[in-house]
Amino acid sequence: MSRYQIFISFLLTFYMGSAQELPKDSSQVDSRYLEDQFYIGLGYNVLLGKQSGVAQRNLSYNLQAGFIKDIPLNPRRNFGVGLGVGYAINSYYTNVVATEQANAVLYEVMNESDFKRSKLETHALEVPFELRWRTSTADEYKFWRIYAGAKLGYVFSGRSRLVTEDGRDGFANKDIEQLQYGLILNFGYNTWNVHAYYGLNPLLKNGTNLQTGEAIDFKVLRIGIIFYIL
Repeated sequence: MSRYQIFISFLLTFYMGSAQELPKDSSQVDSRYLEDQFYIGLGYNVLLGKQSGVAQRNLSYNLQAGFIKDIPLNPRRNFGVGLGVGYAINSYYTNVVATEQANAVLYEVMNESDFKRSKLETHALEVPFELRWRTSTADEYKFWRIYAGAKLGYVFSGRSRLVTEDGRDGFANKDIEQLQYGLILNFGYNTWNVHAYYGLNPLLKNGTNLQTGEAIDFKVLRIGIIFYIL
């Protein structure tokens, strides 16, 4: 079992264990309750702005988890904001092969028969900001929610990896844009919620080109599910 499968299993086990429905004593209702302060999410990364001949392969996944401070803004506590911090792993599988040569990285679109896997992987610290609306009350744990806002991410580690018949190769890719930002929308009912992220800036730095001279201008659209705890 890979480390990512172990990570996913741990998150889902933790969520299911933490989300048990507990009976509520109406005499002890907390009028200053908070909601949805921990989150975990799984998603699929779609690359937009692909050049001719560029295709995604395998499962380009997203794993995310973090804490959001819930700040209600009205007496009913169904409208407010959330500000948090989190951690995310993202992978992008394509037929673009990156190779490190001297002080530069070369990018080439290759036939899928020439290699097994070509992946760009990032690890990032994220700061989400949400405007939050929901139908919750102090004693209601099943409710609708719509959370919209923005997310800022700092990529502290990024690597290009290549697997061929002859072996594996990888290197730290400095062409990855370290500061990532985009719009987010999370909505759903009770346990199941849809997560969407649209990146506003490119995945790679400006001036990053294919060997043909064509600019690489990948942007990320992320679709998945997100679970909230507490």
